[in-house]
Amino acid sequence: MALTSFGSSITNTLFLTHLPTSPRTNFRFTTSTLSYGHTLFYSHQTPSVATIVCSASNKSSNSPQISSTAKIRSEVLSPFRAVRMFFYTAFIASASLGTLIAITQLIGALSNPSRASEVPEILKGLGIDIGAVSLFAFLYLRDNKAKNAQEARLSREEFLSNLKLRVSQKKIIPVNSLRGIARLVICVGPASFITESFKRSEPFTESLLDRGVLVVPFVTDGNSPVLEFEETEETEQGKQLATRRKRLWQLAPAIVSEWSEWLDEQKKMAGVSSDSPVYLSLRLDGRVRGSGIGYPPWNALVAQLPPVKGIWTGLLDGMDGRV
Repeated sequence: MALTSFGSSITNTLFLTHLPTSPRTNFRFTTSTLSYGHTLFYSHQTPSVATIVCSASNKSSNSPQISSTAKIRSEVLSPFRAVRMFFYTAFIASASLGTLIAITQLIGALSNPSRASEVPEILKGLGIDIGAVSLFAFLYLRDNKAKNAQEARLSREEFLSNLKLRVSQKKIIPVNSLRGIARLVICVGPASFITESFKRSEPFTESLLDRGVLVVPFVTDGNSPVLEFEETEETEQGKQLATRRKRLWQLAPAIVSEWSEWLDEQKKMAGVSSDSPVYLSLRLDGRVRGSGIGYPPWNALVAQLPPVKGIWTGLLDGMDGRV
């Protein structure tokens, strides 16, 4: 039994790896929250690894905070929103002052019979001021609502970019390290859903890899999907295809509890039930491009995404369309 430490200053994790026997079982312990990882069984591979993840974080997820990075990105994406909201505030203040003055004049005119002829004109001005306050308040609230929604979306995307991916037993990387390199497709569902998604992607393996697509399977029922790679091919082409299929499906969530938290929030925001199988596709810049219930549309991905190599490399980066 070997004991090694794994984690960061926020999450303290221990790996207990039972070495003498196979298959191996890895345990990661922290102070709370028990969640189960998934195992991908590869045919003709080394013994699989079953993972049980116990993870706890010092930060609270009940009231997510909007990071300063998300606010800056929001301002960059909508540079004139702050200017518009400033003028809306100025117009509201000006119209409110006019409303107050008009009300004062109206009270004076109503209390003085000699000024009765001024009442229609005062009422007209009062109506214009009230209308201006209502209009600019509506425009301000609409822009503010859009700003809050955009910042929340960018904050969720930033949280996603910090999630960890397991490339191999000894290599773990954050999602943002693949920014500009790969377009991730996250498949979320029971083991049967992952297995069927794997089978449906088989005819598009070459085309998906040419477009920088990498799949992140996330199992929700605790079972293990069976991902079979044909390693018995005698031809060199068959062996290369098996290698490329492993590359397409080599990634896996590293800290399952954090992934589960993020995915549950995404489903809740989209109004999707927590047990529904879904997929999410990311752009090259790491932003969420599209999502849906059911199997990923591999054929649509191939048809709409430009290759990451060739004459159009760089020019079409981020122009991923919507799937």
